[in-house]
Amino acid sequence: MNNEPEIVKNFLCQALRLQSNWEKRIDNFTLGKGAMPASFKVIHDSVKQKDRVMADFGESAIGRVAPVDSGFWWIILLRAYTRSTGDLSLADSPDCQRGIRLVLSLCLSEGFDTFPTLLCADGCCMVDRRMGIYGYPIEIQALFYMALRCAKLMLRPQGDAKELLERIDKRLQALNFHIRSYYWLDFQQLNDVYRYKTEEYSHTAVNKFNVIPDSIPDWIFEFMPMKGGYFIGNVSPACMDFRWFCLGNCVAILSSLATPEQEQSIMDLLEERWSDLVGEMPLKIAYPALEGHAWKIVTGCDPKNTRWSYHNGGSWPVLIWLFTAACIKTGRPQIARKAMELLESRLSKDHWPEYYDGKLGRFIGKQARKFQTWSVAGYLVAKMLLEDPSHLGMIALEDEKKTKSSCMPRSQSWTF
Repeated sequence: MNNEPEIVKNFLCQALRLQSNWEKRIDNFTLGKGAMPASFKVIHDSVKQKDRVMADFGESAIGRVAPVDSGFWWIILLRAYTRSTGDLSLADSPDCQRGIRLVLSLCLSEGFDTFPTLLCADGCCMVDRRMGIYGYPIEIQALFYMALRCAKLMLRPQGDAKELLERIDKRLQALNFHIRSYYWLDFQQLNDVYRYKTEEYSHTAVNKFNVIPDSIPDWIFEFMPMKGGYFIGNVSPACMDFRWFCLGNCVAILSSLATPEQEQSIMDLLEERWSDLVGEMPLKIAYPALEGHAWKIVTGCDPKNTRWSYHNGGSWPVLIWLFTAACIKTGRPQIARKAMELLESRLSKDHWPEYYDGKLGRFIGKQARKFQTWSVAGYLVAKMLLEDPSHLGMIALEDEKKTKSSCMPRSQSWTF
C-alpha cells in the first residue's frame, strides 16, 4: 500500500526459506514439511559478525502449540503482493510454487475427518492460548478457505499441482456449504436450534451434530437481535460454541465465504450490538468473556485471560484494518469511520498498546505491551483503506459465481 513492494517480497522469500530449510522439531517430534514459523528472531553472531534468523515453529511458544494460520497468511500475502504489483514472477517461481504445495499438502492430507473443516488445537492461531477453541474454530476455517482460493489463483497446473487443484475445488465447495449452513446463526436459526430434536439418525437428520438444546447458553437469547447474524465460533459433535469471534467473521466477509446476505447481516449485528462488540475501543476479539467456573475449566485458570482481558473478551486495535476492509466491501464505510474516531481519540495518546481491558475496552490491558507494531500497522492500513478504497482489491475476493453450494438443501450435505 505504501509502494515499497521489495520489503514485502523480501519477507515472503525469508519465510519461504524458513519453511524449507529449517528443522521443525518439538521435543524430538518432527512437524510436517509445509509448516510455516509462528515467529522468528534476528540473532547477531558476534564471532562471525553476521545476523541470522532463528525460526520458532511452536517449540518456544506458550503451550508448545504449532501455528496453523501462518501458512495461510503467507499464501494470502503472496496473492496480495501479486495483485498489487502485477509481478507474477515471484508466485510463479519454483520455490513459491513448492511452498504453496507444501502448505496445501499439509492441510489437505487425508485422515479420519468427516467434515471439510480443519481440525485444530487450542492456541493454534491469533487466540494463541487455551480459550476453548479446540476443534474447528471459525478463524482457522475462514483463513483456510481464503488461502485455498488464493492458492487456486496462483498455483500452476503442472505435475502434481493438477491433482492438488482438483482437491482444492472439491474442498472449497464442501467448505463453502458446511460453513454457510452450520456455522451461521441468526434469530431464525437460533429458534430452530432451540427446538432441535436429538438422537436423529441417517442423512435426513436435521440436528446433524446432535446438539442438545439445553446446552445453549442463556446470554445468546438476549444478545441475538431480530436483525443480524454471524458465524459462531465452533461446530463439532454435540457442541456449538456460540461466541462471536471478530477475526473469523471479518475474514469470512473478505474471502466471500459469507453470502452477500450473510455479509450484510454481520454488519447489521455489529450496528445492533455496537456497545458489546466495539465499545469504546475497537474491537472485541471475542464475545462474551468466560467467567467464574467456566473460566477456570476452559482456560486452565489462565491469569492473563481473566474476564474482559487479552483473548477473553479483550479489545485489540489491530483488528481495525480487517473490520474496515469488511465495512468497505459491504458498502458501509461509515461504520468503519465511526470506529476509527474512537480509536484515534486514544490509541496514540496511550502509546499504541496491544490490547485493552474491560467490557467496553476502556482500560489499557493490565499486561499489554506498548508501541506494538501491529497496533500501529492496523491503524495505518485502516486509514489508507478509507482514503483509497481501491486498496481493498489486494485483500478481498469476490464470490465465485460457479459456487452454488449455498443453494443445496441441508439434507444433502452428507454426500460430502
